Amino acid sequence: MTGSTNPNPEPTTKPRRAILPMIARILMGLGFTAFGIIGLFNLIPPPKTLPPGVGEFMAGLKGTHYFFPLLFGTQLLVGLLLLLNLFVPLALVLIMPVLVNIILYHLFLEPAGIVPGVILTVINLYLAWVYRKAYRPLLTMRTRPYEV
Repeated sequence: MTGSTNPNPEPTTKPRRAILPMIARILMGLGFTAFGIIGLFNLIPPPKTLPPGVGEFMAGLKGTHYFFPLLFGTQLLVGLLLLLNLFVPLALVLIMPVLVNIILYHLFLEPAGIVPGVILTVINLYLAWVYRKAYRPLLTMRTRPYEV
């Protein structure tokens, strides 16, 4: 046996296994960073015509004066956390209610635009599965304060 032969193929397959979660994390991070910046700075004008019910829905959200800055700020924060590989399990939890609302919005008000939301939801669920060990303490049915 020569010194250059690797009898254990495990170390070479492990990095390959980590590539897909990294790609998914970066794609999701880029998407939410872009959506957050576009929304916070109004870089894309709203469409001239809206499907029935959408105008009223958007007017109600805009009337709160806090919802859109909160939404786009959350998207930007989550996008940056994912891109920087910081607090990824927390970022995935923070963005899930946004994704649920995106899916429901498109199901009930504008079905034609559902594809990006579905793709991001699938990526989020995949990453949540990849990081599932981080969620185990949260999913303990009965626990006491300060118990780890």
